[in-house]
Amino acid sequence: MPFDLTLGDIVLDNALRFPDVPAYVSGDDVRSHAGLRERATALAAALADLGLRRQDRIAVLGRNSIPFGEVLAAGQLSGLIVATVNFRLAAPEIAAILADAAPRVLFADAEYLPMMAALRAGLPGLETVVCLDGPTTDGATGYEDVLASGSGRDLPFAARPDDVACLIFTSGTTGRPKGCVLGQREMRRGAFVMNVEMRTGSSDRVLLVMPLFHIGAMAIGQGLHARGGTAVLHRAFDPAAALASIPADDVTVLHLAPTMLQALLQEAPAHPGALAGVRTVVYSAAPITSATLRSALTAMPGAGFLNLYGQTEVMTSGLPRELHRGDSERDRARLGSVGHPFPDTEVRILDDDGRDVPPGEPGEIVVRSPAMFRGYWNDSVATAATLRDGWCATGDIGLLDGEGLLHLVDRKKDVIISGGENVYSLEVEEAVAGHPAVAECAVVGVPDPRWGEAVCAVVVPAGPEAPTTEQLRDHVSARIARYKAPREVVVVDELPKLPTGKIDKKLLRSRLADRAAAVV
Repeated sequence: MPFDLTLGDIVLDNALRFPDVPAYVSGDDVRSHAGLRERATALAAALADLGLRRQDRIAVLGRNSIPFGEVLAAGQLSGLIVATVNFRLAAPEIAAILADAAPRVLFADAEYLPMMAALRAGLPGLETVVCLDGPTTDGATGYEDVLASGSGRDLPFAARPDDVACLIFTSGTTGRPKGCVLGQREMRRGAFVMNVEMRTGSSDRVLLVMPLFHIGAMAIGQGLHARGGTAVLHRAFDPAAALASIPADDVTVLHLAPTMLQALLQEAPAHPGALAGVRTVVYSAAPITSATLRSALTAMPGAGFLNLYGQTEVMTSGLPRELHRGDSERDRARLGSVGHPFPDTEVRILDDDGRDVPPGEPGEIVVRSPAMFRGYWNDSVATAATLRDGWCATGDIGLLDGEGLLHLVDRKKDVIISGGENVYSLEVEEAVAGHPAVAECAVVGVPDPRWGEAVCAVVVPAGPEAPTTEQLRDHVSARIARYKAPREVVVVDELPKLPTGKIDKKLLRSRLADRAAAVV
């Protein structure tokens, strides 16, 4: 029997089954599931008045907000394609994404309107700009004014399962951002996979501090909504604000990148009892150090932990709460994995010639899933390179152990080849992070005339005294092979990060290449 439901059916079902349960909470503003359906329908009707039809494109450039969620819901109901834009990009990068997506309508926060006024001449297909958080002004129509024009109307057209739902652009850590084409059917399936993995219902509330333009926060929010839950939105991550919100907003689920989780734990002693109501902690977007994970398990002993692994292109696997328990050698090995593939998801590990490698051997992770993306927007070359015979080549290096658990070894482009040996940066980072004088670190390869590439550790010190290169080399060499130890240590006040919490290694490598006197 064909799977013939859409993301919009989730919006409709929740309005019927959980009409008074909040879909979104943002400060004092609350939008119930019934209110979300009503306002998203009105927005779709207003966009139809502007001449838009099913599978036309709209875009969103803004921080987390209830109107952002309503734009997503309007697309889910009507079949309009929603392209999300990373607000932290520079103006030329945003212009390139909008030129690629070619939306007819752009919804933007007021803070980005001056930039859009300067860019608009180069975007001839952009007919209307709507201000998400302000009134009608020169060059932009107020969001509430648009919504009012469609108030009380029926849905003008409805999404179909085969429709494209979203264009979500990759973070660009290994090249220019590419628009991932995600369909209604695939995203709905992904929402229910997330819901099952998190085990949430209509009484659960997730704190979303990661940006909704990214697949991570979007998928987690949809996972809560799949069973009538609530998304509590913050416009940015602030540990103190998050800890205040958790009890005040009855938050039961946290979704954090490891760097965010670490910051939250450091702030937690100033907010006693704030974490008591947390039932589920989802961590994703980047590898976690064993020290941070142990601290989190200690701080929230009553919570179940879930590690998710995936990309914008495909969500792949999860390490469930049952495998976050115990302290045997086997338990610790499991905690170093990213879990088992999701239901109906297949994972293979391939060598450079495309052949399967034995269990325990590293190779490229390739994935096949019914929730996978369809390709890259306007980029058939990149699509052909990534989608091979129905499998998605992730660009990550991993291995499958004897229990079928997937272990992430490194990004393929982050592997350092030093003196002909492969050095996996994640392994070195784990060793470096264990030094008591290191608060954060990133390991990258830098050009070296003798070795080809040399291992460089960029560290944020935990106190006033930074570790020396020799101290870190000795520390790392006691844990892993000495040839993997950093030949250079660069001390910085902070590491550059993407909105998702990932360390921006592309920017780090660029800074290191241009540095003078080892200053990043």
